[in-house]
Amino acid sequence: MTSKIRIQRWAVGLALASTCVLVATAQVKTAAPVTAPIADVVVDDSAVDDIGFAPANGTAVTVPSAENAWGGARTGTEATLSDRVVTYKIQATLDPKKHTIDGKQQLTWRNRSDRPVKAVYLHLYLNAFEGPGSTFNTEMRNNRFGFRSGVQVEEGGFGYSRLQRVAQNGAKVPWKYVQPDGGPSTDRTVVRLDLPEAVAPGGETTIDMDFFNQLPRVSARTGYYGTFHLVGQWFPKIGVLELPGERGATAPRWNVHEFHLHSEFFADYGLYDVSLTVPKDYTVGATGEEQGAPVEKNGMVTRRFVQGDVHDFAWTADNRYAKPLDGVYNGANGPVKVRVLYHPEYANNAEPVLKATIDSLTYFSKTLGDYPYKTVTAVVPPYNADEAGGMEYPTFFTASSYKDVREGRLERYLLDFVTIHEFGHGYFYGIIGSNEFEEPWLDEGLNEYWDHRQLVAAKQHATAQTAFTRLIGFDIGLGEFEQQRLGAMLSKPADPLGNTSWDRMSSGSYGTVYSRTATMMHDIEQQVGKDALERAFKLYYARWKFRHPSSADFREALAEGTGQRALIEKTFAEQVYGTRKVDDSIAEFSSDEILPQPGIVEYKGKPVEITQEQIDKAVDGVREKWKKAHPKAKENEGAASMGAFPYATRIVVRRDGAVVANTVLVRFEDGTSRTLRMSDTGDKRWARWRLVTRSKAVSVELDPERRVFLDRDKIDDSRTLEADGSASRRWSADLAALFQSFLALLVSV
Repeated sequence: MTSKIRIQRWAVGLALASTCVLVATAQVKTAAPVTAPIADVVVDDSAVDDIGFAPANGTAVTVPSAENAWGGARTGTEATLSDRVVTYKIQATLDPKKHTIDGKQQLTWRNRSDRPVKAVYLHLYLNAFEGPGSTFNTEMRNNRFGFRSGVQVEEGGFGYSRLQRVAQNGAKVPWKYVQPDGGPSTDRTVVRLDLPEAVAPGGETTIDMDFFNQLPRVSARTGYYGTFHLVGQWFPKIGVLELPGERGATAPRWNVHEFHLHSEFFADYGLYDVSLTVPKDYTVGATGEEQGAPVEKNGMVTRRFVQGDVHDFAWTADNRYAKPLDGVYNGANGPVKVRVLYHPEYANNAEPVLKATIDSLTYFSKTLGDYPYKTVTAVVPPYNADEAGGMEYPTFFTASSYKDVREGRLERYLLDFVTIHEFGHGYFYGIIGSNEFEEPWLDEGLNEYWDHRQLVAAKQHATAQTAFTRLIGFDIGLGEFEQQRLGAMLSKPADPLGNTSWDRMSSGSYGTVYSRTATMMHDIEQQVGKDALERAFKLYYARWKFRHPSSADFREALAEGTGQRALIEKTFAEQVYGTRKVDDSIAEFSSDEILPQPGIVEYKGKPVEITQEQIDKAVDGVREKWKKAHPKAKENEGAASMGAFPYATRIVVRRDGAVVANTVLVRFEDGTSRTLRMSDTGDKRWARWRLVTRSKAVSVELDPERRVFLDRDKIDDSRTLEADGSASRRWSADLAALFQSFLALLVSV
């Protein structure tokens, strides 16, 4: 899912992606759809039932879902992988010259609630691209939000979707555009259907509809460029009726948000049976498995694709695709057919994408759970269609494309990463069914984290480091998660991770959904251990696959799986539900000899004053004797010798943010060291130690094992008594990583 035109989305947070503002006065010149006039559709508002909407700006869910939510956990003994709610039978014909789609859809929907439903709601996502009045474009313009690569829609490049006919059991169904989130009245991405016949509790209804789409010039995950067509968010999709005990709902409610700028999608699981008609020289790739042989008629070919237990369907068609590159992953559920579609100019991208996809199938199946479907289709977008890249749908995703992807080059690493990332969404967005509208961190963030774990496990980051070192001319040593923290807005996090995708201060703040989540999960893993963390994720997958978990449901699985409930709840309170920064720093560090002090002492029962002059003479004598006794002792620049007197080392750590478990490593001149531990309980703002040793301390370092990446500034984590270039080297590394992030964004656009 994503605003991801490319890679490491933390680049969005770092570079605050360029603002793209649509020209509100642009003259829209597109082919007029053949559609029923809106005036002919009469809506009786009194017929609408009392089922409300999910909150427009809700926060992350804190109450776990009921055990029987979404039909209960899937055991594998059921007839279907998911508790199917909806069935789509769609016939669609593409006109590749006008870039239009004529569609007929039969939608069968099951009412899971305990009350009659008189009105249902559909998404018409393509209407986000019809002009400046949509919620999507209004947010981009009014909030000055940047989006992906910032491609602006030009004259003739707008898109839209229109209903032409809607009927229930032969009876005409009136409809009305609505704005559940209070967006502009000109937004037409959600439509209400007022059914002539209410759907009884537990009952089903079938709705037939004709629709027409004008695809936009590809600019936001969908559209065309030349003969290339990526068709996503294209069919009228019914909203989700959530029940009490599901994702925080206390009464039946429609989860059917407008198409916001940074939001993506949420839908019920069901069965898709889609027939696609295109010119016979066009290659088609789509969600699901192709059924039977293509049917040719009048220069057009119809291909039928079927896939159950998914919650979306996307496809592509082009007459410039080269011969597809096919491969097979042999998994626990049988062979998975992997297909890569690409254009001749990017033929060298096909093999890396195939390999990365199969590698991802292996890694995700091993660390989360077995892949349940029979196909995966990956699309390498053509030149000048970058906005089609970096997007995921069930069993179908788009990667990126680069000119030179030889081993050892940065572009190869980026291509691998995007492929892994988009495939990974097939788990967190697809199989687990996270709500990308309301809790995007459960998909974008957790997926980002798991993708980088795969790269670390495969040691692929070394390739990127070598390539980047060659590019900038000097060596840096940043790991996957050290990069992530740089775009995580750690100094002043503006929004809790669990906020909705659109209720955010800025595009940069939305970008932290990726990087700050990955950083937070890195720190959790460092504290609970790799095995416990993976055990928790496997539990999460097993419990919530083919359902729709909330933040609270993930929290419970993580707490149970790791056995560290206090840590998990504390971290969620501070990062998922709150905006507590982490900021530990070395405030004071000194190491001085402990010498006698002037004053009154008792000597033979009488008070005697010891003067500074007497002390200095005595100290010189002791030093001389010690030096003679230790002729090979290292000279200490700050004293006559080392070791004649003990040293007192004083360390103060300042805590300006959330309390985290941390360690302090003190190194001494004789090569020894001592580790001090800071508690993760209480709310004390500082910690102080005084160490008495025979050797002088030379340095002190917070978090020596690099476990706390949420810390806003690692530069203030260490001090030395003498001048040391290590801090400046760390600062240079941070700058280099910042440049790397920015470069990644540039490469993507």
